[in-house]
Amino acid sequence: MRFLCYTLGDESLDTPPPRPELFEEMDAFVKEGFDAGVLVATGGMAPTAMGKKLTYKDGKFTVTDGPFAEAKEIIGGWALMDCKDMDEVLGWTKRFLTIVGEGEARVRPVFGPE
Repeated sequence: MRFLCYTLGDESLDTPPPRPELFEEMDAFVKEGFDAGVLVATGGMAPTAMGKKLTYKDGKFTVTDGPFAEAKEIIGGWALMDCKDMDEVLGWTKRFLTIVGEGEARVRPVFGPE
């Protein structure tokens, strides 16, 4: 079963650059995930200022430039994982948070073809 795991970000905080050791730990973790066949894809999200919001109402589209001031929670990074069950994906997500440090991650099953 596939799961989308994502971390939350806060664009109002001044985030320091990651320490070099973090890159090494993340590289090893990501390689292990791909080698195990668990990690399908991963990435980080650009700031909302670089994004667009698309709205469809009454048969018309509206495109709004970012940033999105009304956004209370934004996605910081994401990973698509293929795990046997929720327990397995939670284990991988806990390991990820241990590497990157304090924060919040959300895990949601993905519906669609396996």
